[in-house]
Amino acid sequence: MRRTAMLAAATAAVLAPLVTAPTAHAAAHNPVIFVHGLSSSASTWNTWVNDFKADGYSASELFTWSYNWKQSNKTTASQLATKVQQVLAQTGASKVDIVSHSMGSLSSRWYLKFNGGTSYVDDFVSVAGVNHGTDISFFCSFYTSCKEMVIGSSFLKTLNAGDETPGNVSYATLWSTCDAAINPDESAKLSGATNTSVGCKSHNSMNDDHGNYTKVRDFIA
Repeated sequence: MRRTAMLAAATAAVLAPLVTAPTAHAAAHNPVIFVHGLSSSASTWNTWVNDFKADGYSASELFTWSYNWKQSNKTTASQLATKVQQVLAQTGASKVDIVSHSMGSLSSRWYLKFNGGTSYVDDFVSVAGVNHGTDISFFCSFYTSCKEMVIGSSFLKTLNAGDETPGNVSYATLWSTCDAAINPDESAKLSGATNTSVGCKSHNSMNDDHGNYTKVRDFIA
């Protein structure tokens, strides 16, 4: 009887670590990659990064980066593809969320549509995106990236041909009714996306506004 009890105790001691060992802690959120627009840099996202942290995201889940905004959006899309793979490797996540502003929506969408991004992106949000061009882009058309934003450009025709929201990705846009940089205002909307008018907000405040932030946060949550 005593030997049986001792054997049972020994067996329990061996099995206990297998039963009680904690499982690997899964990431609380998808990593978020922020993509800035024309004449901008990673710092444009500082306010929203701090907002995400205040709402429970860790610094290791939030990724900003800067790129040469004068180059073709196709080149930036290839660099974004590399960035996504780096983030996935660093975090162990299977997918990321992408939040873009202005021209950043073009490179992000090119990545999604032509660089295999739909396999690695869960949610995509375009904030004041130049998705169908803007009639003020001729002011800076000496830059390749800006030339691609001209309404009717070959870049935009290719990007918007067929499905504007491809793959198993959740798409959203935020657009302003008085955005002087996006004209016409409706250019920011995408067919197949959740398109939300946020009222009259300036272009540069679109990715700095707290009300817009909460909309983005709730969409990718």
